[in-house]
Amino acid sequence: MNDAAPAHTPAPRRARLRAPELVGKGGWLNTGGKDLTLAALRGRIVILDFWTFCCINCLHVLDELRELEEKHRDTVVIIGVHSPKFVHEAEHAAVVDAVERYEVHHPVLDDPELATWKQYAVRAWPTLVVIDPEGYIVAQHAGEGHAHAIARLVDELEAEHEAKGTLRRGDGPYVAPEPVATDLRFPGKALLLPSGNLLVSDSTRHQLVELGPDGESVVRRIGSGERGFGPDAFSEPQGLALLPDGSVVVADTVNHALRRFDPATGAVETVAGTGRQWWQGSPTSGPALEVDLSSPWDVAWWQGKVWIAMAGVHQLWTWDPETGTVAVSAGTTSEGLHDGPAPEAWLAQPSGLAAAGDRLWIADSENSALRYVEPEGEGGDGYAVRTAVGTGLFDFGHRDGDAAQALLQHPLGVTALPDGSVAVCDTYNHALRRFDPATGQVSTLATDLREPSDAVLVGEDIVVVESARHRLTRLRLPEEAVRVDAVAHRTQRAATEVAPGTLRLDVVFQAPTGQKLDTRYGPSTRLLVSSTPPELLVGGEGTGTDLFRELALNPEVTEGVLHVSAMAASCDDDPANEYPACHVHQQDWGVPVTVTADGATRLPLVLAGMDA
Repeated sequence: MNDAAPAHTPAPRRARLRAPELVGKGGWLNTGGKDLTLAALRGRIVILDFWTFCCINCLHVLDELRELEEKHRDTVVIIGVHSPKFVHEAEHAAVVDAVERYEVHHPVLDDPELATWKQYAVRAWPTLVVIDPEGYIVAQHAGEGHAHAIARLVDELEAEHEAKGTLRRGDGPYVAPEPVATDLRFPGKALLLPSGNLLVSDSTRHQLVELGPDGESVVRRIGSGERGFGPDAFSEPQGLALLPDGSVVVADTVNHALRRFDPATGAVETVAGTGRQWWQGSPTSGPALEVDLSSPWDVAWWQGKVWIAMAGVHQLWTWDPETGTVAVSAGTTSEGLHDGPAPEAWLAQPSGLAAAGDRLWIADSENSALRYVEPEGEGGDGYAVRTAVGTGLFDFGHRDGDAAQALLQHPLGVTALPDGSVAVCDTYNHALRRFDPATGQVSTLATDLREPSDAVLVGEDIVVVESARHRLTRLRLPEEAVRVDAVAHRTQRAATEVAPGTLRLDVVFQAPTGQKLDTRYGPSTRLLVSSTPPELLVGGEGTGTDLFRELALNPEVTEGVLHVSAMAASCDDDPANEYPACHVHQQDWGVPVTVTADGATRLPLVLAGMDA
C-alpha cells in the first residue's frame, strides 16, 4: 500500500513475500504432539530460528532469544527449525536430546532433509526470519548478535498491528515435556580428584556433581541447580581442570567465565570473564576479570597456564593464575582448518583439551579433527598448531586406518593415554577412537556409546562420559581395537552452482532501523575470503574493507568450499546521544560450490536483516 500513515503511528511495512509453510519429516517437538502451521499462528509475530545443535553460534542465539521470548510471550512465537549439518544431527532422537539439553522452551520443527531451509533460501547457521501477524516475511538476519534489532522490530510490529487490529494476544503453542529423573542430566566433562572421587559437570542441571569412585554414588552437588552467575550458580558448565594447588578451574560456558572450585571448602569464585560474551573489537588480553570471554568449553593445565578451548570464537586462550591475566594464544577467530604459527592458525569450535608432555591435544569439533599445539621457535618461545586427523569443515565419517584418510564426526573430548597415544570421544559417531602418533594409525576402541563428550583415566580403565545416556561408563582399555565398517560423509547441504570465471560476491548489509554505519574511525566493514581447496580461487582471496568482491574461479577445479567472513559495525543513530551504543555484526559462511557452465555469476550473502 502507498497510503501515508498518520504521523503518530509507525509507517506500515510493505510485505513483499508471504512466508512459506513449515514442513519437516521429523515432526514437531514441544507442542504436546500437535503439528503447527503458520496459518494457525496468524495474528502472532513469528520468529523462525534456523539452527543446528553442533553450532556454537546457534547456541549463542538460543541464549540471546531467552529475554525476548519471556518479555513478548503473549505476542511472539519463536519456532526453532532444526536444520542438520552432521548425519547424527538428522537423527530424531538426537534432536529431542538437544532440545532438552539446551533448554529450548519453544516449539521446534525437526527438518532432517532441510526442506524448510531450502524454502526460505537459508545459507548459514544460524539464521533468524521474522514473520509479521499477517504472514509476511519482514526481516532476515544471519549470524548472532541481532537480538537488539529484532527486539526493536517486534516493538514496532506490535504497535503497527495493534493499531490495524491484526495482532492477536494470548498463550503460545509451547508445551513443556515431562521431566525425567536421573542423577546426571547431559553431563559434559569429568575429572579424577586426588581423593579418588570423580567430579562431573552436570551441564543441563547447571551444577557440578562429585561422585564416588564407582562413578555412580552421589557424594555432593555444587551449585543451586538454577541457571545463574554467582557464588552458588553456574550456567551450563563444561570443562574441568585440576590446578597444582588442588583447586579445580571450571569452564562456565554460558556465563562466558572461568570459575575456581575448592574441593576442600566447597567455595566457588570467578577468576576470569565478566559474564558478558566477547565480540569483535573487544580486548583480547588483560586483567582476567575485566576481559570478556566467549563460550569456554574446556580447560587444561599446560606449560604453567590454564589453556582454554574458546569454542565461541574458534580460538585457544590462556589464563595465568600468577598474573591474573588472560590472552589469546592461538587462532584468528576465522572458522576453518589451517595449520601454522598459533596466531595465524584457524580452528573450528575447539571443544576438548588434553595435555601430554610437549603437546596439547585438541578436539576441534566442527572440523571433525584431532589437532595439537606444540612449542615452536628458538627456546620454544612460540607455538604452532598442527593437524593429526581431519581435513576440514565439510568432511566427516567413521573410518579407521592411516590418519591421512581416517575420519571422525564432531569429536568433543580428548584424553592422553599412558603409551603416548590419544583417546578421542568421537561424539557424533557414538564411539571412542584412538590415534597413535608412533604409527599414524586411527582405530576404534568402543562403539555404542551415546554422545560421549569426555573420558578420564582411572587406573587401567577409562571412564567415558556418555552425555546422552546421562551416565559415566567404565571400560577396560583393550589391547586391540574393534573393527568398524568405514563410512564417509560430506555435509548434505546442497552446493551452489556457479559459473566458471568471474563470480561477484555481495555481502548484503543494511544497518537495522535506528542505526547507521560507524565510520568515525575509518572503514566499519571487513571482508575475508578464502577457499578449500586453495586452488579453487585464482583471484579475489584475502582481506578487504568492501563488502563486495570479484572472485576469479579456477576452471580446472570443479567443486570446493568458499569461506567468507564478514563484519560490519553500526551505532545508534541518535544525534542527541553523545555516546551512542554500538553493535558489531559478524558472520562466517562456508559455501559449498559446484562450477557448472550455466551456474550463477553472483553470490549474495545476507549479513544482517533488512526490513522488507
